[in-house]
Amino acid sequence: MNSFTSYLLSILVIGFFIVSCGENSEGSMQLTENKQDSTILYGDKTFAFPTLTNKALDEITQWGVYEDFESEIKSINGKTIEDLKSSMERITSQVDSLSNNIPDTLFTQSLNSRIIIIKTRTSLLQQELNKARIDSLRLQQYINEVNVSVKNFIIQINEKFLKDDIDEQRKDDEKNELEKQKRFLDSIYQLELQDQKN
Repeated sequence: MNSFTSYLLSILVIGFFIVSCGENSEGSMQLTENKQDSTILYGDKTFAFPTLTNKALDEITQWGVYEDFESEIKSINGKTIEDLKSSMERITSQVDSLSNNIPDTLFTQSLNSRIIIIKTRTSLLQQELNKARIDSLRLQQYINEVNVSVKNFIIQINEKFLKDDIDEQRKDDEKNELEKQKRFLDSIYQLELQDQKN
C-alpha cells in the first residue's frame, strides 16, 4: 500500500508539473503575441490615391481642413496599432470638420455622400481599434475600405470640376451659337433693307 501511495503521489506531482509548465508556456506565448502585434504594420503602403487636378487644388485651398485630412488619412497605411489609434483620433475630428464646412464652390450631393461614406468607414475602423481584442483581419479590411472611400472621394472632387468645365464650355458654345445666329439674322435683315431701298 505504501508503494501505491508513493506511486500515486509521484504521478500527481508529475501531472501538476506538466500542467504548470503548460500554463507558463501559454502565458509566454500570449506575451510574445502581444509583442508581435505592436510591431505588425497594417494597411497598404502601395495603395495609389489619385491626385487632384490643378483646378480642384485651387478650390481646395478654401477648405482649410482638407489638406490636413488628406495627409493624415493617407498616412494610416503602414502603421502599428498604437500609431493607428492616435491617428484615428485626429482623423475622426477632421472628418467631422470636413462634413460641417464644405465650401459652396465644392458642395454637391455626391461629394456630401462621399464624406458620409468616409465618416462611416473611419468610425468602423475607430471602433475596431477601441476593442480589447482587435481582429487583425477585420482591421486590415477596414483600412482597405477607408482607402477606397478616400480614393472615390478624390475622384468625385475631380469629376465635379470636370463637369463644371464641361458645363462652362457648353454655355460658351451656346452663347457663341446664339451670337452667330444673331449676326446671320442681322445680315439677312440688312440685305432685306437694301433690297427695299433699290
